[in-house]
Amino acid sequence: MRCALFALPLSLAALPAQPEARQIVTDATGRSLELPAQPSRVFAAGPLASTLLYTLKPEAMIGWVRAPKPEDLAYLLPQVVALPELGRLTGRGDTLNLEVLLAAQPDLILDYGAVNDTYSDLAARVQEQIDVPYLLLDASFAHMPEGLRQAGAILAVPERAEALASYAEATLAGIDALLARVPQAGRPRVYLARGPEGLETAPGGAMNAEIIERAGGRNVVEASAAGLVTVSPEQLQAWAPEIILTMDKDFAANVAAMPEWQGIPAVMNGRVYLAPAAPFGFIDAPPSVNRLIGLRWLAHQFFPDRAEGDLHQEIIEFYQLFYGVSLDEAAVRALLGA
Repeated sequence: MRCALFALPLSLAALPAQPEARQIVTDATGRSLELPAQPSRVFAAGPLASTLLYTLKPEAMIGWVRAPKPEDLAYLLPQVVALPELGRLTGRGDTLNLEVLLAAQPDLILDYGAVNDTYSDLAARVQEQIDVPYLLLDASFAHMPEGLRQAGAILAVPERAEALASYAEATLAGIDALLARVPQAGRPRVYLARGPEGLETAPGGAMNAEIIERAGGRNVVEASAAGLVTVSPEQLQAWAPEIILTMDKDFAANVAAMPEWQGIPAVMNGRVYLAPAAPFGFIDAPPSVNRLIGLRWLAHQFFPDRAEGDLHQEIIEFYQLFYGVSLDEAAVRALLGA
């Protein structure tokens, strides 16, 4: 009997290790990928993906594209703030060395953003070079609920993803209901001012400015093939925007005294709005799922007499659901610069 008892564990030890469970998925480019069934070390290729990954599965993050700023820390979970800055694979100023990426040992590279040949080719090329699956999902508002659910299924957090996707659907439906009551003529002409001079912007149709049209504004910069563009003060005077949105504190503080901005309706009427930015921007920086609360914020800026609900409470609920942090009224006021 004693020999038989010892023989069992020895026979089990001789069995080959069970292969890791895998899943087959199709990303937004139509590529079929084989991934771990439960990815646990995920590298976000750019800022949009980093925000998506944080909201869905922060425990799977292996680093940041850009380390959080000191003013962001109060709005993030403590366990992620010390993760290393690894750099980015996508967008302006890609900074990542593939050797650094390999050393981080990801089991999945997640990208989230525009779906076009440039990003599709990048995904295929990086995957071939380092033999790590590289998944690209569409970040546009039209695909946001679907993208959240797909990402949640891939990351093995479907219930979490369903809660976020349902919020996205409710937000988009609420904006549609509001806009159904606002004729085109009643929708404001809007300019997105980037940088301390405010002369860099995003035209209609660009992902960086998509939120303007989705919230019911009319982007004064016509759609073009370019992404970000630089405009002249003369063009701004001709466009005469009724609302100016900015993410730059210096521009927001100084625009009223800048000679080239005098006479523009938004400046004359005090409708230059600095978008909240911690830990992620409300309208851009990056244009990821963080824009959902931006839609609600913009509804109150664009249509103050029509927008419903308590904006402060909406912000508290969004930060709790998406970022996992509880805000008090003082934190909300600080976020809004009030």
